[in-house]
Amino acid sequence: MTGTTTGNGAWVRRFHTASAPGPRLVCFPHAGGAASFFFPVSKQLSPALDVLAIQYPGRQDRRREPCVEDIATLADRLTAELLPLTDQPLAFFGHSMGAVVAFEVTRRLEKAGTSPIVLFASGRRAPSSLRQESVHRAGDRAMIAELQRLDGTDARMLDDPELLRMILPTLRSDYKAVETYRCEPPEATVSCPVVTLIGDTDPHVTREECLRWKTHTSGQFDMHVFNGGHFYLNAHAASVMEIIVERIGEISPVK
Repeated sequence: MTGTTTGNGAWVRRFHTASAPGPRLVCFPHAGGAASFFFPVSKQLSPALDVLAIQYPGRQDRRREPCVEDIATLADRLTAELLPLTDQPLAFFGHSMGAVVAFEVTRRLEKAGTSPIVLFASGRRAPSSLRQESVHRAGDRAMIAELQRLDGTDARMLDDPELLRMILPTLRSDYKAVETYRCEPPEATVSCPVVTLIGDTDPHVTREECLRWKTHTSGQFDMHVFNGGHFYLNAHAASVMEIIVERIGEISPVK
Protein backbone atom coordinates (compact mmCIF):
# COMPACT_ATOMS: atom_id res chain seq x y z
CA MET A 1 0.00 0.00 0.00
CA THR A 2 2.33 2.73 -1.22
CA GLY A 3 -0.12 5.03 -2.98
CA THR A 4 0.72 7.13 -5.99
CA THR A 5 3.30 9.87 -6.01
CA THR A 6 2.17 13.43 -6.63
CA GLY A 7 4.85 14.46 -9.08
CA ASN A 8 7.02 15.34 -6.09
CA GLY A 9 9.20 12.27 -6.26
CA ALA A 10 9.00 9.61 -3.57
CA TRP A 11 8.18 11.89 -0.67
CA VAL A 12 4.46 12.62 -1.06
CA ARG A 13 1.76 9.97 -1.50
CA ARG A 14 -1.87 10.22 -2.53
CA PHE A 15 -4.08 7.19 -1.86
CA HIS A 16 -7.38 8.65 -3.08
CA THR A 17 -8.31 11.37 -5.54
CA ALA A 18 -9.94 14.60 -4.43
CA SER A 19 -13.17 15.56 -6.18
CA ALA A 20 -12.14 19.15 -6.87
CA PRO A 21 -9.33 21.62 -6.14
CA GLY A 22 -9.41 22.60 -2.51
CA PRO A 23 -7.54 22.31 0.79
CA ARG A 24 -4.77 19.74 0.99
CA LEU A 25 -4.16 17.87 4.24
CA VAL A 26 -0.52 16.80 4.49
CA CYS A 27 0.09 14.05 7.07
CA PHE A 28 3.49 13.48 8.71
CA PRO A 29 4.05 10.03 10.32
CA HIS A 30 5.49 9.16 13.72
CA ALA A 31 8.92 7.63 14.36
CA GLY A 32 9.08 4.31 12.55
CA GLY A 33 5.85 5.14 10.75
CA ALA A 34 5.10 5.25 7.05
CA ALA A 35 2.70 7.03 4.71
CA SER A 36 0.35 4.02 4.80
CA PHE A 37 -0.46 4.81 8.45
CA PHE A 38 -2.71 7.55 7.07
CA PHE A 39 -4.49 5.40 4.50
CA PRO A 40 -7.67 5.26 6.69
CA VAL A 41 -7.60 9.04 7.02
CA SER A 42 -7.36 9.43 3.26
CA LYS A 43 -10.17 6.92 2.72
CA GLN A 44 -12.43 8.73 5.17
CA LEU A 45 -11.73 12.35 4.21
CA SER A 46 -11.35 12.02 0.44
CA PRO A 47 -12.67 13.26 -1.88
CA ALA A 48 -13.69 16.32 0.20
CA LEU A 49 -10.04 16.89 1.12
CA ASP A 50 -6.95 16.14 -0.92
CA VAL A 51 -5.15 13.98 1.65
CA LEU A 52 -1.41 13.57 1.13
CA ALA A 53 0.90 11.44 3.27
CA ILE A 54 4.63 11.87 3.67
CA GLN A 55 6.89 8.89 3.02
CA TYR A 56 10.21 9.30 4.82
CA PRO A 57 13.25 7.45 3.43
CA GLY A 58 14.15 4.07 4.93
CA ARG A 59 10.76 2.37 4.98
CA GLN A 60 8.43 0.37 2.75
CA ASP A 61 9.29 1.06 -0.90
CA ARG A 62 12.03 3.48 0.24
CA ARG A 63 13.63 0.95 2.59
CA ARG A 64 16.89 0.85 0.62
CA GLU A 65 17.40 4.59 1.07
CA PRO A 66 19.26 5.83 4.15
CA CYS A 67 17.11 7.30 6.89
CA VAL A 68 17.46 10.98 7.73
CA GLU A 69 18.70 11.22 11.33
CA ASP A 70 18.29 14.97 11.73
CA ILE A 71 14.97 16.84 11.94
CA ALA A 72 16.36 20.01 10.38
CA THR A 73 17.67 18.13 7.33
CA LEU A 74 14.39 16.26 6.99
CA ALA A 75 12.45 19.54 7.19
CA ASP A 76 14.70 21.17 4.59
CA ARG A 77 14.10 18.36 2.11
CA LEU A 78 10.36 18.25 2.72
CA THR A 79 10.01 22.00 2.35
CA ALA A 80 11.49 21.77 -1.13
CA GLU A 81 9.02 18.98 -1.96
CA LEU A 82 5.97 20.79 -0.60
CA LEU A 83 6.57 24.27 -2.00
CA PRO A 84 5.15 23.31 -5.43
CA LEU A 85 1.95 22.15 -3.68
CA THR A 86 1.20 25.53 -2.13
CA ASP A 87 -0.96 26.50 -5.11
CA GLN A 88 -3.82 25.16 -2.95
CA PRO A 89 -4.28 25.78 0.80
CA LEU A 90 -2.25 23.34 2.88
CA ALA A 91 -3.09 22.01 6.34
CA PHE A 92 -0.56 19.93 8.27
CA PHE A 93 -1.22 16.99 10.60
CA GLY A 94 1.78 15.47 12.33
CA HIS A 95 1.77 12.70 14.91
CA SER A 96 4.59 12.39 17.45
CA MET A 97 7.87 12.94 15.53
CA GLY A 98 5.67 14.06 12.64
CA ALA A 99 4.41 17.00 14.69
CA VAL A 100 7.95 18.29 15.12
CA VAL A 101 8.73 17.80 11.43
CA ALA A 102 5.52 19.59 10.45
CA PHE A 103 6.39 22.50 12.78
CA GLU A 104 9.86 22.87 11.27
CA VAL A 105 8.50 22.66 7.72
CA THR A 106 5.97 25.35 8.64
CA ARG A 107 8.76 27.62 9.85
CA ARG A 108 10.62 27.17 6.58
CA LEU A 109 7.55 27.74 4.43
CA GLU A 110 6.79 30.94 6.29
CA LYS A 111 10.31 32.16 5.62
CA ALA A 112 9.61 31.44 1.95
CA GLY A 113 6.49 33.62 2.10
CA THR A 114 3.74 31.02 2.47
CA SER A 115 2.20 29.01 5.30
CA PRO A 116 -0.19 26.16 6.05
CA ILE A 117 -3.62 27.35 7.13
CA VAL A 118 -3.43 25.26 10.32
CA LEU A 119 -1.00 22.90 12.02
CA PHE A 120 -2.40 19.89 13.91
CA ALA A 121 0.23 18.65 16.38
CA SER A 122 -0.67 15.24 17.76
CA GLY A 123 0.96 13.21 20.51
CA ARG A 124 3.94 15.50 20.97
CA ARG A 125 5.12 18.00 23.54
CA ALA A 126 5.94 21.57 22.48
CA PRO A 127 9.22 22.12 20.61
CA SER A 128 10.72 23.94 23.61
CA SER A 129 9.72 21.24 26.12
CA LEU A 130 12.89 19.18 26.42
CA ARG A 131 13.47 15.78 27.97
CA GLN A 132 16.73 13.91 28.19
CA GLU A 133 15.95 10.79 26.17
CA SER A 134 18.33 8.24 24.65
CA VAL A 135 16.23 5.29 23.50
CA HIS A 136 18.09 5.39 20.18
CA ARG A 137 21.30 4.40 21.98
CA ALA A 138 19.70 1.42 23.73
CA GLY A 139 19.82 -2.19 22.63
CA ASP A 140 17.18 -3.97 20.58
CA ARG A 141 15.38 -5.30 23.66
CA ALA A 142 14.94 -1.76 24.96
CA MET A 143 13.62 -0.63 21.58
CA ILE A 144 11.10 -3.46 21.57
CA ALA A 145 10.09 -2.57 25.13
CA GLU A 146 9.50 1.00 23.97
CA LEU A 147 7.20 -0.22 21.20
CA GLN A 148 5.29 -2.33 23.70
CA ARG A 149 5.00 0.62 26.08
CA LEU A 150 3.50 2.84 23.39
CA ASP A 151 1.09 0.08 22.30
CA GLY A 152 0.99 1.21 18.69
CA THR A 153 2.59 -1.81 17.02
CA ASP A 154 0.87 -5.08 16.20
CA ALA A 155 2.10 -7.59 18.80
CA ARG A 156 2.58 -10.18 16.05
CA MET A 157 5.25 -7.99 14.48
CA LEU A 158 7.16 -7.88 17.77
CA ASP A 159 7.27 -11.68 17.79
CA ASP A 160 8.63 -11.93 14.25
CA PRO A 161 12.46 -11.77 14.22
CA GLU A 162 12.62 -11.11 10.47
CA LEU A 163 10.21 -8.17 10.67
CA LEU A 164 12.07 -6.78 13.67
CA ARG A 165 15.33 -6.85 11.73
CA MET A 166 13.61 -4.72 9.10
CA ILE A 167 11.95 -2.14 11.33
CA LEU A 168 14.38 -1.65 14.23
CA PRO A 169 17.11 0.20 12.24
CA THR A 170 14.54 2.63 10.86
CA LEU A 171 12.97 3.12 14.27
CA ARG A 172 16.36 3.74 15.85
CA SER A 173 17.24 6.34 13.21
CA ASP A 174 13.94 8.14 13.70
CA TYR A 175 14.35 8.11 17.47
CA LYS A 176 17.82 9.59 17.05
CA ALA A 177 16.35 12.38 14.93
CA VAL A 178 13.61 13.30 17.37
CA GLU A 179 15.59 12.75 20.59
CA THR A 180 18.45 14.97 19.43
CA TYR A 181 16.09 17.65 18.08
CA ARG A 182 16.42 21.11 19.59
CA CYS A 183 14.25 23.99 18.53
CA GLU A 184 16.50 26.89 17.52
CA PRO A 185 15.79 29.43 18.77
CA PRO A 186 13.81 27.80 21.63
CA GLU A 187 11.15 30.53 21.42
CA ALA A 188 10.56 30.11 17.67
CA THR A 189 6.98 30.68 16.55
CA VAL A 190 4.79 30.19 13.51
CA SER A 191 1.93 32.45 12.49
CA CYS A 192 -0.65 29.81 11.61
CA PRO A 193 -3.13 28.40 14.16
CA VAL A 194 -1.91 25.37 16.12
CA VAL A 195 -4.32 22.65 17.24
CA THR A 196 -2.87 20.06 19.62
CA LEU A 197 -4.27 16.60 20.33
CA ILE A 198 -2.97 14.18 22.98
CA GLY A 199 -3.91 11.11 24.98
CA ASP A 200 -4.29 11.64 28.72
CA THR A 201 -1.96 8.73 29.58
CA ASP A 202 0.66 9.31 26.89
CA PRO A 203 4.10 8.71 28.44
CA HIS A 204 5.70 11.08 25.92
CA VAL A 205 3.66 14.23 26.62
CA THR A 206 1.85 15.77 29.58
CA ARG A 207 -0.89 18.38 29.42
CA GLU A 208 1.57 21.01 30.63
CA GLU A 209 4.09 20.11 27.94
CA CYS A 210 1.33 20.21 25.35
CA LEU A 211 0.08 23.60 26.52
CA ARG A 212 3.49 25.07 25.79
CA TRP A 213 2.67 24.79 22.08
CA LYS A 214 0.70 27.99 22.70
CA THR A 215 3.99 29.88 23.01
CA HIS A 216 5.04 28.69 19.55
CA THR A 217 2.29 30.38 17.56
CA SER A 218 1.13 33.94 17.13
CA GLY A 219 -2.14 32.52 15.84
CA GLN A 220 -4.99 30.78 17.59
CA PHE A 221 -4.25 27.81 19.86
CA ASP A 222 -6.52 24.92 20.82
CA MET A 223 -5.91 21.71 22.76
CA HIS A 224 -7.91 18.47 22.71
CA VAL A 225 -7.32 15.70 25.25
CA PHE A 226 -8.58 12.16 24.66
CA ASN A 227 -8.65 9.04 26.76
CA GLY A 228 -5.71 6.87 25.84
CA GLY A 229 -1.97 6.72 25.38
CA HIS A 230 0.46 7.67 22.65
CA PHE A 231 -1.71 6.14 19.93
CA TYR A 232 -4.99 7.48 21.34
CA LEU A 233 -5.99 8.37 17.76
CA ASN A 234 -6.51 4.71 16.83
CA ALA A 235 -9.47 4.56 19.22
CA HIS A 236 -10.68 8.10 18.52
CA ALA A 237 -10.17 8.33 14.76
CA ALA A 238 -13.71 9.58 14.05
CA SER A 239 -13.43 12.41 16.59
CA VAL A 240 -9.96 13.39 15.39
CA MET A 241 -11.10 13.56 11.77
CA GLU A 242 -14.15 15.57 12.78
CA ILE A 243 -11.87 18.13 14.44
CA ILE A 244 -9.67 18.25 11.33
CA VAL A 245 -12.55 18.80 8.92
CA GLU A 246 -14.28 21.33 11.15
CA ARG A 247 -11.17 23.40 11.71
CA ILE A 248 -10.07 23.39 8.08
CA GLY A 249 -13.63 24.26 7.04
CA GLU A 250 -13.60 27.31 9.31
CA ILE A 251 -10.56 28.65 7.49
CA SER A 252 -10.96 27.32 3.97
CA PRO A 253 -14.34 25.86 2.97
CA VAL A 254 -14.34 22.10 2.40
CA LYS A 255 -16.60 21.08 -0.50
